[in-house]
Amino acid sequence: MSDLNSSNAPGLVASVQHVTKVYRLGGEDVQALAGVSVDFYQGDFVAIMGSSGSGKSTLLNLLGCLDRPTSGHYLLGGRDVATLDDESLSRMRGRYLGFVFQSYNLIQQLSVVENIMVPLAYQRPRRPDGRDLCVRLAELVGLSGRLGHRPSQLSGGQQQRVAIARALVNNPHVILADEPTGNLDTATSDEIMSLLEALNAEGRTIVMVTHEPDIAARCKKVISLRDGLIESVDAAPA
Repeated sequence: MSDLNSSNAPGLVASVQHVTKVYRLGGEDVQALAGVSVDFYQGDFVAIMGSSGSGKSTLLNLLGCLDRPTSGHYLLGGRDVATLDDESLSRMRGRYLGFVFQSYNLIQQLSVVENIMVPLAYQRPRRPDGRDLCVRLAELVGLSGRLGHRPSQLSGGQQQRVAIARALVNNPHVILADEPTGNLDTATSDEIMSLLEALNAEGRTIVMVTHEPDIAARCKKVISLRDGLIESVDAAPA
């Protein structure tokens, strides 16, 4: 495969095939994933759930090219990420993936617009319209009146909106979100989920880890992990 859309399965954006992940901890091997296979398609909105130690964070890290499988294959952009060197892997992350974290991961010294611009600093050649793009993304997520504010001047929900705008700046194929509502109250969680639902309605693929059943219920598909294995893949309840 040479491109995401050249797979035999129409709309396939990422494929995890018989993946295992083993960590060496305290002189012992700990198996975090024990043979996981799952496909992700254009327009999916997927929640990954499971108890602590089930492998959900490990799976998200592998999907985000932040780690490599011990065995098996992860195909992204038509390429097996295990075959890529660090530089190629970094380019793959920048081209195909956007990240949203529970703790926002904003740079405190930078304004809203400057935080959104951070991923563009790694692009070559530089985009001449980069700042204008980031202003538009800030407006898209409802922060038009906060462009010059720093994270300490924003609420948790506003900081997460900055993080979502930052995740969109490279126009990624897949947005990966790690507990994006975990630090937010119920009303603000609802606002963030409504924003993610709107982005998904535009055709963006979103994969998120969550421990909250009410949040998972707003996704289209729920993957349940247990002891490093997929226990079930179900359509979320209507």
